[in-house]
Order: sequence, then structure tokens, then C-alpha cells
Amino acid sequence: MEEGRIVTLIGEKLAKEGEEFIFMGTAKKCDECRLKKACANLEVGRRYRVERIREGIKHDCYIHEGGVCVVEVIEPPIKAVIDAKKAVKGSKIVFKTVNCESSPSLLDLCHPAGLKDGDRCTVLDVISDISAGLKLVELRREAK
Repeated sequence: MEEGRIVTLIGEKLAKEGEEFIFMGTAKKCDECRLKKACANLEVGRRYRVERIREGIKHDCYIHEGGVCVVEVIEPPIKAVIDAKKAVKGSKIVFKTVNCESSPSLLDLCHPAGLKDGDRCTVLDVISDISAGLKLVELRREAK
């Protein structure tokens, strides 16, 4: 298994390579399941992408019709709008949401799903200028 990959269980119908999702936690019914720790090993509110499906491994589930299967996931890079002063390719930053209420079309990039204020990130790429003082970048969250 490659570095940064996490082995977890997700619903068979959701298990598609390349599919991205935000982990929202487990359902109350999951408390009764012997596999709960294998399903709940992701961080709530984080974005993940299915990188590999382990064929032939499937388990029954109280929640998912068709059961769950074993997959390998990663936290993919996330596009975000940040302060232009911090937008230097390769730099390490502490993510802080910026105010872009004057541009509603940028709201999802100013408050990207999967990142929280205070997250330590690496700037992978500077994509474009947004406005005076703001740039669109691609970030990777660093493990704690």
C-alpha cells in the first residue's frame, strides 16, 4: 500500500475508483456493528478519494444495501482561495478562510469542503489570480 493511503470500508454502491466524498461520520446503527472501527477510521469533515477497490472482499452492513467493501482512500489535493502573500508553490502554510462574500461564485473555494482553519498545508500549485490580494491554489493537507 502506498504512503498516505488509508484502508477503510464504504458502501459497495459508492465504491468507485476516483470517486470523492466527505466523511460525515457513522450512523447510530453502526454502534452495533463489529466492523465499526474499520468504517469509522476516517476523520469527520475531510475529503477523501477512492484510489483502489480491493476485489473480492465484501461484508454485510446494517446501513448500506449490498454491503460494504474494502477500499484504499487518500486525501486528495483541494483547490482553495487564499491570501496572495501565502500563495508560493512549495510553501507550508496554516490555512485560514478568506472573506469573499462579495463574490458568491467563489464561496466554495473560499470555504473548501475538507479543509478547516488552522490546518497545516503545502501549496502544490498556484493556479490563478482571483483579485487583488487573493489567489486560487491547490493545497495538500499535511498529516498531524
